[in-house]
Amino acid sequence: MMARKSEGLGERPKKILQFLSEYQDRHGYSPSIREIGKYIGVDSTSLVDYYLNQLNEKGYIERDNRVSRSIRVIKDITNSAVEKLVEKVEQVVSDLISIPLVGRIGASLPIPMPDASVPYFDAYSSVEVARSLLPSREKTSELFALEVDGVSMIDAMVNDGDIVIMKRTSTANNGEMVAVWLEDNNETTLKYFFKENGRVRLQPANPTMQPIYVDNPAQVRIQGKVVMVVRQFNPQ
Repeated sequence: MMARKSEGLGERPKKILQFLSEYQDRHGYSPSIREIGKYIGVDSTSLVDYYLNQLNEKGYIERDNRVSRSIRVIKDITNSAVEKLVEKVEQVVSDLISIPLVGRIGASLPIPMPDASVPYFDAYSSVEVARSLLPSREKTSELFALEVDGVSMIDAMVNDGDIVIMKRTSTANNGEMVAVWLEDNNETTLKYFFKENGRVRLQPANPTMQPIYVDNPAQVRIQGKVVMVVRQFNPQ
C-alpha cells in the first residue's frame, strides 16, 4: 500500500527555508547550493536543487537558475502558519449567521405570554450560530431563538438558561419538541407534542414532572419547533 504524500513541507525543505531566512538576514544574499547541502547534511547538489524546486513551486522562495545566489525567501514557515490560521478564522466567521433572540419559553410550568409592547429583549439581541450546524433544509429567515426557563426538558439535554433555535411553524408531528401557546391561559411552554385520543399531550422530558393534557386541541397554538439547542455552561 502506497503512503499518501504529505501536502506540507518535509523536514529537509523546512530546514532549508529556515537556513535561507537566517543566512539572508546575516549576509544580505543567499547561500550557495553547496552551503545549503552542508547545512542539511546532503552532498548531492541535485538533491538540494530538488528541494529548492519544491519550495519554489509552493511559493516559499523565488530563484533564477541562471544566476548564482539568486534565491529569495518570499514566505517563511511562520507566515504560512499565520495565513492558514487567518484563513480558517475567516471561514468560521463567514459561516456564522445571526438569529434573533425574541424572548423566553417555559420548560417547567407554562409561563405567561410577555406583553407585546414590552419586549424581553431589545431589537439587537441575537444568537450567532454556525450555519453548518443547522439542518441544511432550514431557511434562516424562518428561524428564531428563545431562552429556556425551567428544567422540564433536561432528559432531552435542554437545561435552564439554554437557548433553543426554533423554526416557525403552526403544525407539528407527534414526538417533536415544540413551543406552544396555550390560548385559554395565555401561557407558553416548551414540551414534546402528542395528539392522541382527541386531545393534546404536552410531555416533559423529566421523570419528576407530569404531562399537560389539553382537551381542546384548538387551544394549543404551535409557535415553532426546535431544530437546535445552544448549551449554556455554568463554570461554577
